[in-house]
Amino acid sequence: MGFQPGDRVQLISGGPVMTVEKLGPHPHTNEDVVWCTWFEKAGNRQELHKEHFNPATLRKWEPPGPMRVVRA
Repeated sequence: MGFQPGDRVQLISGGPVMTVEKLGPHPHTNEDVVWCTWFEKAGNRQELHKEHFNPATLRKWEPPGPMRVVRA
C-alpha cells in the first residue's frame, strides 16, 4: 500500500493532514483500506476523528520546505 502506521497523509483532493493508524482489509468488504485519525477544532476544543480510506485516494503529506529563490 505504500503507507506505514504513523505516516502523515492527506486526501489527494485536499482536507486535513491525518495520521495513519493502521492498514489492512476492511472487515466487511475485505478491500485494503487505511485507517486514519486527525483532530479538528470545534469551538475552543479539538475533536478526534477516525475514518478509513481507499489507499488510492491518499498521498503522503510532506511539510512545506524552505522557499527556493530562482534568479534569472
